[in-house]
Amino acid sequence: RPGSGSRPQEDAPGAADGLALASEPGGSLNFLAMVENLQGDSGRGYYLEMLIGTPAQALNILVDTGSSNFAVAGVPDPDVTSYFNPELSSTYRSQGIEVTVKYSQGSWTGVLGTDVITMPKGLYGSYTINIATILESENFFLPGVKWHGILGLAYDALAKPSSSVETFFDSLVRQAEIPNIFSLQMCGAGLPVSGSGTNGGSLVLGGIEPSLYTGEIWYTPIKEEWYYQVEILKLEVGGQNLELDCREYNADKAIVDSGTTLLRLPEKVFSAVVQAIARTSLIQEFSSGFWTGSQLACWDRTEKPWSLFPKISIYLRDENSSRSFRISVLPQLYIQPILGIGDNLQCYRFGISSSTNALVIGATVMEGFYVIFDRAQRRVGFAVSPCA
Repeated sequence: RPGSGSRPQEDAPGAADGLALASEPGGSLNFLAMVENLQGDSGRGYYLEMLIGTPAQALNILVDTGSSNFAVAGVPDPDVTSYFNPELSSTYRSQGIEVTVKYSQGSWTGVLGTDVITMPKGLYGSYTINIATILESENFFLPGVKWHGILGLAYDALAKPSSSVETFFDSLVRQAEIPNIFSLQMCGAGLPVSGSGTNGGSLVLGGIEPSLYTGEIWYTPIKEEWYYQVEILKLEVGGQNLELDCREYNADKAIVDSGTTLLRLPEKVFSAVVQAIARTSLIQEFSSGFWTGSQLACWDRTEKPWSLFPKISIYLRDENSSRSFRISVLPQLYIQPILGIGDNLQCYRFGISSSTNALVIGATVMEGFYVIFDRAQRRVGFAVSPCA
């Protein structure tokens, strides 16, 4: 981008097709306006402020690349500080269709309608979007979360009750005429999970902002357009190949999902990773509760335990299918500070868990990278994030 000063033009991804020029003055896309438009942490998710309805009601919306409905609290809930009241909006139109969405944790039921939204730190302009108002939920809104709804950014194949419900991002691409690509940077690595919840992040709609990454972007093909499903070729712990059949890593899918807190691994892969970490870490004895997430490990505040653990490398298929590239998950990402005890202890949790049906590259891993969801070219890109 001429004049941005952040890197030479030929390096700017998409410069050739005008993506990079869209942020020129007078253009509709100002990517810098979207920098730092998220708040949150890996434990409770990253959220974007959105104005919904007429007159506008301000709500915080969780950014979730693992689902496809846009939904907001539509009635008061003990765990929610604000909710959207459709009766107060002159532009709200109910479609009278009931919808239920289940997640790996939690579910909700609500009613589909449409209304206008604007994003104070997003695109200019207001857009008419499908919106589900949540009337009942279970384990969805949790105590202490600072968000009031969810923005599903995956494909329409996952939209409920059917794929005919146009997704939020598809509506934006159509109405704002932006390129079919968004990118996400989450900046909570190494900061306490249940802290003030003010760790920043950026959701860039319509392109790539060069100041949010260093080095180059490596792309892996999207295998199927429902979740952002990718293909994992191998895993290493401390430089040692786990030597599992690559089908194990993709059982029964491998996805990139900002709405999942941890790195989730299929059971066989999980136990191999835990054994390898226990073997290569510089700590003699671990209680099994640490690995299963039921216990924390605590160290003296002056000690940073990260040097005691190995790095984990995830190898993804490259766009040139005969190659692969790796993303390295440092201990700073997967050994996560939670809370201090007294003045001198800091406790950490294990940021990896087992899963019965997927390998999920969740917030634990994504916090190390600037992740590009290039729907136009059916690929997901990873670049090193300077905020990690």
